[in-house]
Order: sequence, then structure tokens, then C-alpha cells
Amino acid sequence: MTQSLVCPDTVSRVSSVLNRNSRQFGKKHLFDQDEETCWNSDQGPSQWVSLEFPQCVQITQLQVQFQGGFSSRHSCLEGSRGGEALSKIVDFYPEDTNALQTFSIPTVEVDRLKLTFEDTTDFFGRVVIYHLRVLGEKAG
Repeated sequence: MTQSLVCPDTVSRVSSVLNRNSRQFGKKHLFDQDEETCWNSDQGPSQWVSLEFPQCVQITQLQVQFQGGFSSRHSCLEGSRGGEALSKIVDFYPEDTNALQTFSIPTVEVDRLKLTFEDTTDFFGRVVIYHLRVLGEKAG
């Protein structure tokens, strides 16, 4: 059964936070299901989010809700398991919209993911994400 794979034991990291203001714009807002909060990166050429799961998971879908004007035209999903180096799983191409976007992912078993947001729509390279959901199943 497909479920959200991010849990309290998932370790998340982000490339940057706007003005280093983690309270207002930090990574925790990616997963809090609150329509009023978001992760807002600082400026830069590419932004990323990495996730380390407490066990292996099978990823089948990725859902992202950007703020229009602060999205990415080209994104890359990488993954690994057992301490191996990250390798590319898939490139995906979000639209510059406020809507929740769903991307099907070739089923892969990983314990570490990295999403890199390239070619941002903001002139300064900032990315704003209200929701990030990694869906699939816990590996048995």
C-alpha cells in the first residue's frame, strides 16, 4: 500500500534557508502538512533537499507543491542504499504553478534520496516549497 515514507526518524537536510531563518522558512515546513508554512531557500545556482530514511524504502511517487515564481524547470532525483554513492534515478520537469504536482518514479529501493532543483524560475535561484511528499512502501 502506498504511504508517505517520511517519518519522525527521517533525517532531512536542505541546501539553504532564506536569511538563515529556520523558524519561519526551515526544512521542517516541507513535511508539516500546513498550508501556511513553507521551506524557502536562499539564493544560489541550485537548491536541494536530502532525506535519509531509517530503513530501506521503495519509492513510487513524488509530490511537490511550489510557490509559483519560485519553482524549478528541471529537477533531478538521486538515491542510494547501504552507504553507496548517490546515483540518478530520474529527471523530472515541474511546472511553474502553485498546484500540488505528482511525479511517478520508477520503483527503486533506497535509504537515501536527494532532490536537486535546477533551472529555477526565480532570477536569484530561490525555491519555495509548501509540501514535499515521498510515497511508496517500506521495504520488507
